[in-house]
Amino acid sequence: MKKKIYQIKWIFVLAILSTTSCSDDFVDVSSRDENSEDFFNTEEDYELALVGAYDLLQATYLNVLLGEIASDNTLAGGESATDTPGIQEIDDMVHTPVNQQLRDIWGWMFSGVNRANYILEFQDKIDFEGKNEIIAQARFLRAYYNFELVKWFGDIPLAIDKRIQFGEQFDIPRTPKAEVYAIIEQDLQFAASNLPASQAQAGRITSGAAQALLGKAYLYQNKFDEAATAFEAVISGPYMLVEDYESIFETEGENNAESVFEVQYTDKEGAGFGCLQCSEGNVAVGFNGIRNYSGPIFDSGFSFNVPVQEVVDIFSENDIRKDVAILDIEAFASANGATFVEGFEHTGYYNRKYLPRQGDLNTGDANLTNPNNYRAIRFADVLLMAAEANYKKAASNEDKARTYLNRVRVRAGLEPVELSGGVLLDQIYEDRRLELVGEGHRFFDLVRTGRAAAEIPGFVAGKHELFPIPSIEIELAGNNWQQNPGY
Repeated sequence: MKKKIYQIKWIFVLAILSTTSCSDDFVDVSSRDENSEDFFNTEEDYELALVGAYDLLQATYLNVLLGEIASDNTLAGGESATDTPGIQEIDDMVHTPVNQQLRDIWGWMFSGVNRANYILEFQDKIDFEGKNEIIAQARFLRAYYNFELVKWFGDIPLAIDKRIQFGEQFDIPRTPKAEVYAIIEQDLQFAASNLPASQAQAGRITSGAAQALLGKAYLYQNKFDEAATAFEAVISGPYMLVEDYESIFETEGENNAESVFEVQYTDKEGAGFGCLQCSEGNVAVGFNGIRNYSGPIFDSGFSFNVPVQEVVDIFSENDIRKDVAILDIEAFASANGATFVEGFEHTGYYNRKYLPRQGDLNTGDANLTNPNNYRAIRFADVLLMAAEANYKKAASNEDKARTYLNRVRVRAGLEPVELSGGVLLDQIYEDRRLELVGEGHRFFDLVRTGRAAAEIPGFVAGKHELFPIPSIEIELAGNNWQQNPGY
């Protein structure tokens, strides 16, 4: 039941800006008819369309995987230096506008925006009890996809309450990211005001999830006072840090008291490499898996996203997060009689949080259909963002920043700190890295705080803060959009 929201198959094809696995042109196949006159006539129609808007959340597995690989936490790995070249290029900071994975992110996130906008385009067609909550969920989803696009690409083509139809790409400019953020803020404010604090169905968006993403959007714009206020509403809500840190990333830890927003995955639909976004499972889990593994607990995978020695070494001896985040495969194999094959750029470590486990039910290719949910926003993440916002806001509140930092540290088995000034901020940054390693946040944390050039090998300031718009998308838009600087 917990994953039912994704088990209704999306019955409309709504692709914009070339859904990469299907076509090489702009595509918009309208739902039923151009004006949707025979749709959005019942509450069920709106619910079905909403499920379709949720569905693209599952494609964000790639955003998570590359958000980690692009950072200083992990190396690309895989089978060889030519295994999925787009991933290898991003790891080495030599990516160009011709990159299949970047095109996937662009196409899939815009498809999510279009699906949300489809609902909002017809939001006034009929009235029924509970419609406002459906609209609020659609606006959250539009904000979520737009936020991902702004993180990756900066200024983006923006449509509000309407789909981008075939041909319109020639006339829609890239909207400055400040204006996109303004729409994101409005959407999340509406969602926070019109959604309940809890939902009966796991995975449905809550007011707390909207408030947390709003705070994060403020933080990415250096609006620290607004961020601190937004996070405070989440901190005073129903969430808490779970005592058993290890359980968070296991099946029994899904949708727990620490989960503010969680992307639901299921084993019900398989996928293939020709249509990765067709999977109802978490594709990243198989990509993270141990190559040719035989032994207890875990299952095999493709050995991508391997943690580096540096991130392993910054964990202190008493930090319980280390053994949850990092699998020392050689020590584990020796202790458990397991065998494995070393992949490309083998470091001896794996991203334990999102490794395939034995007993996971799968259909199709087990490496592409893993049911492990992605914990997109955890309460610990909110506490650390709130610590940073309170430290950086106009009237800095170091006491509150320390309090929120120490809640996370104490749960990790560490002593609370009594730091102040820049040393306190550095500790917030370090504990954020340790708490969230393997979860896809590190690259963007380094970029938004101006530390990327100093920490990521090959990172060029003034260029790599953004990723290039796929060149084919610029061509398909009639060269209407200017490429990001440096590409």
